[in-house]
Amino acid sequence: MLRHEFQPGKLVAGVFLLAAGVAYLGDAGGAWETPRYAIIPIVAVGLFLAAVTTGTTYAVRRSRRNTTGPRTLDGPPTAP
Repeated sequence: MLRHEFQPGKLVAGVFLLAAGVAYLGDAGGAWETPRYAIIPIVAVGLFLAAVTTGTTYAVRRSRRNTTGPRTLDGPPTAP
């Protein structure tokens, strides 16, 4: 199986979308009452935090790439 880069922005977005799904699931199951408008802020905050996380990850990886040389997924960084 090929290795891929870890993308924390997708993880953050997935967690918030999962939370929105759990909120609706609890409402459908009768465990609690979830207002319809409550999901919009959950999803909006999740997407905003995912964008911030993705931007931060990109900036960190770009700065590391500029200081240590190109990186490969198979091994340690190579010299420039």
